Amino acid sequence: MNTLLSLLLLSTATALPSLILPRNNATNTTLPWDAGATTQYPIHDSCNATQRRQIETGLSETIALVDHAKAHILRWGNESSIYRKYFGDRPSFEAIGAYELVSNGNKGNVLFRCDNPDGNCKLDGWAGHWRGTNATDETVICDLSYTSRRSLTTMCALGYTVSGSETNTFWASDLLHRLFHMPAIGQNWVEHFADGYLEAVELAAGNRSVSTRDSEALQYFALEAYAFDIAVPGVGCLGDVEGLGEEQEDDGDDLPDNCHTHEGGEIHCT
Repeated sequence: MNTLLSLLLLSTATALPSLILPRNNATNTTLPWDAGATTQYPIHDSCNATQRRQIETGLSETIALVDHAKAHILRWGNESSIYRKYFGDRPSFEAIGAYELVSNGNKGNVLFRCDNPDGNCKLDGWAGHWRGTNATDETVICDLSYTSRRSLTTMCALGYTVSGSETNTFWASDLLHRLFHMPAIGQNWVEHFADGYLEAVELAAGNRSVSTRDSEALQYFALEAYAFDIAVPGVGCLGDVEGLGEEQEDDGDDLPDNCHTHEGGEIHCT
């Protein structure tokens, strides 16, 4: 009986049609979701090997600076006295977002060049400039930058203080300032609302909504957080702010209202 049953099952299985799988010889051509993204800031071929190396190193330090600024905010948020000094009660995601775009935003619509297409590098004291309406996605790095900018490794050394020195002392913060001018990074949202340390602090003291999108405040916060947490842990190098207001006022006496002076005599107008 068992033998007969086995034969019946075998004959039934043999009679069933074979399962035919469709053949698909086509290669899966679906691209990754982030295909084509530019992850490194482009540098124009007008920059020679040494210029390119300095700009690349400066950009790496810029990303290190903003990455630490983000990390400080994520750890402490509004409890950080440094955060409250520059941003008051503003939501922390506003500053984090500005830094995140610098660090991890698509970098394809930004270009650093060295060929002085607008002639401004010939002007006394110009270390670089955003090209503005001539080319909104481009910034020029002039020769003065290569002799006046410093590495973050010298933070809190050589007389530098956060409150008393210019924000463009370092490649990292200078290039951060320049990146915020680019529509792809600053998104025409990060602007100049303050000039100098005291004005940046005053924005936050008044709980102004623009503090988290002020170019100066974003630079000063990143610099002070780096100085306090990394360069000289728990101490930093804020400097003496007494008399700073008078000094900064004197520096801008002969400039138009929309202009300010950077280290080396560089004048920036918005």
